[in-house]
Amino acid sequence: MLSDDTLPSTLALLRTGRWFAGLPDALAQALMGMARVRTLAAGEVLFLRGDAPCGLYAVLRGGVRISGTGGTAEQARSSLLIRLEPPSWFGEIAVFDHAARTHDAHADEPTTLLHVPQDRLRDWLAAHPEHWHALALLLTDKLRTAFVAMEELALLPAPQRLARRLVWMAEGYGQWNDAGLSRRQLSLSQEQLALMLAISRQTTNQILKDLEARGLLRVQRGVIEILDLPGLRACSAG
Repeated sequence: MLSDDTLPSTLALLRTGRWFAGLPDALAQALMGMARVRTLAAGEVLFLRGDAPCGLYAVLRGGVRISGTGGTAEQARSSLLIRLEPPSWFGEIAVFDHAARTHDAHADEPTTLLHVPQDRLRDWLAAHPEHWHALALLLTDKLRTAFVAMEELALLPAPQRLARRLVWMAEGYGQWNDAGLSRRQLSLSQEQLALMLAISRQTTNQILKDLEARGLLRVQRGVIEILDLPGLRACSAG
């Protein structure tokens, strides 16, 4: 449970996110009242594909990677859909359909989450059905992002896709309340970026080296530092 000491700082962080900042007061207060803090070690499982729904989450510190694996045991392939950072909310699909989890969620580093339990949230929404719409906005925003990513995967060359993904991440996937806010350092390895974009690690390395030579970014171990966001945005536009 959130303590009186941590509640103000937690609310301040969550309100930097566009979705939470726009919530009706009654729903925001209900979420905070139901929420519990959960901590995960680096690599620890939050949930796996096929697990029963367990509620809604917000990232307060660290990062969560949402991934999946497909194919036979001998030829299994992994995919990385997204790396979620503060103040991202996730887990809303299972709140709606009460079905099993569709992907795996792991802590990418020591991570602190806010957890709103499934049953308590659904019971509250059943008593206050007018607030389902606000939760639906979280779902539809993710759907829009997924459609854009699918279109880019089908139509754009790898260098442009990579630049766009870095711009998206630097700008918090458009989820921040302040449109001018950006993140300079992305906690992301080349391997993770390659998995996100469904391109080889070698191709990813070549594209990053080119962007680095142009002074747009700096590649370090497990971190990509954005040096020139407007320049990188220009590259992403083609």
